[in-house]
Amino acid sequence: MKKLTIAIDGFSSCGKSTLAKDLAKELNYIFVDSGAMYRGIAFFALQNKLIIDGVIHTDLLINRLDEINLEFVYNKEKFESDLLLNGVNISTEIRKPDVAAIVSKIAVLKEVRSKLVSTQQKLGEFGGIIMDGRDIGTVVFPKADIKLFVTADPKIRAERRFKELLLKDLNTSLVDITANLEERDLIDTTRKISPLVKAEDAIELDNSNLTRESQLQFVLDLIKERFNTL
Repeated sequence: MKKLTIAIDGFSSCGKSTLAKDLAKELNYIFVDSGAMYRGIAFFALQNKLIIDGVIHTDLLINRLDEINLEFVYNKEKFESDLLLNGVNISTEIRKPDVAAIVSKIAVLKEVRSKLVSTQQKLGEFGGIIMDGRDIGTVVFPKADIKLFVTADPKIRAERRFKELLLKDLNTSLVDITANLEERDLIDTTRKISPLVKAEDAIELDNSNLTRESQLQFVLDLIKERFNTL
């Protein structure tokens, strides 16, 4: 059976990664969270004091990109992959508010996107991969077998993110999260390089009122219809 390449794009906190993980588990595919990779670079910049008072020292960061090695390692206990930065697991650190506040500004840098797009394309050379992000169906995998554009009501997205951070004991507020999502949406959709847009051949999936199980079934039915598999 052909190993498919599945691209999932959409706004922050709309459930892209949840859907991608569930699909990967169901299909026994590799899941790659491209957003985590950008968060990894943002974390590196913060740790190395390349961001001061919200200002990115762009030239210094670009000059040090070759020092950054990002890789995913499957965690058997969590049934998902951890992100390693130069051999160190940073899966928890990259979800903290300070990284979320800067990641969209990191993602607009041409050199950063070039480095990560190249890495992402190599990961998907042989199919059997599900990748989520902002430009997967338009830039990384323009010939993906399945392209999804996931969206949800902004209020619902903020509430989901708030609950997620509470479970991780990360101190924040719904007001701050809403403001952060609004800022990230603006940056993601208006940046000059690889802005967040729906690919012409992508299927839009509004999961505002869908359960985790129902959105998974929607995609599985789509795959079965298109490829006569499952």
